[in-house]
Amino acid sequence: MSRVLVIGNHTEISREIGTAVAAADVPMEYAAGNADALQRLRMRSFGVVITNPNSVVEEDLALLEEMRAIRPGLKCIVLARQSTPDEVIAVMRARVFACFTPPFDTRHIAHLACGAASDSQWREDIQVISAKPGWVAVRIYCRLITAERLMTFAKELSTQLPEDTRQETMLALREILLNAMEHGAAFNPDQVVEVTVVRTARSLVFHVRDPGAGFRRESITHAATSNPADDPAAHMAQREEQGMRPGGYGLLLAAGTVDELIYSEIGNEVLLIKYIDQIPPAKPAEAT
Repeated sequence: MSRVLVIGNHTEISREIGTAVAAADVPMEYAAGNADALQRLRMRSFGVVITNPNSVVEEDLALLEEMRAIRPGLKCIVLARQSTPDEVIAVMRARVFACFTPPFDTRHIAHLACGAASDSQWREDIQVISAKPGWVAVRIYCRLITAERLMTFAKELSTQLPEDTRQETMLALREILLNAMEHGAAFNPDQVVEVTVVRTARSLVFHVRDPGAGFRRESITHAATSNPADDPAAHMAQREEQGMRPGGYGLLLAAGTVDELIYSEIGNEVLLIKYIDQIPPAKPAEAT
């Protein structure tokens, strides 16, 4: 397991993250600032660096370039005061491990840092295919930690949504993404899922495509969507018989949190559509 370096020992956020990392028995240290972080990296090996939450994205990316000149395989979790879509795209292209802006969930950040520290199989698991603020397409390898990483970027790309809407949409995306990895790729780390995020004038659209052979809705008896009205937990017995993890509520949950959920004919592609600015209904013409 590699060490974690947390920059900003004077900030409450950094201290909370560091405390949570240490409580998980992951070796960690604090750095007072960027210069101190670079000096510590020269003196000993760190596998993960968490930037100062008071920093800006441009500053963090410049720091990352310097850090990787010292430790080429370094994983970096960027914390910044704010981000723009252009900055999130730059972060993804720079192979940043994860990205967060306020409000910071210190437990989640620490959890992801601990996962990064113990992940000896890390590679370029998120490949940017195409990226501009209104259209971001990536190819990701089917690992749970990679899905968690992608969700941090998706959240930053959806900051224009009201917070409640944003949380619901991210929950739906996460469920569909995990379904694609589990059922479309059997969590095979050599298989990939393609995810595209499109921002139109009135909606946010997610397209997820997995490498599987697809499915018919009537055939997925292991999902909650197939349950009869009088037995809402019937699918759980099916999952237990098939040796599957507890769950099966992904499709039901996703369908209830976005405005439209559309599957392709064979079932290995799905569109999630969330409307942002509904077009007001046309007023009836006045009599003349």
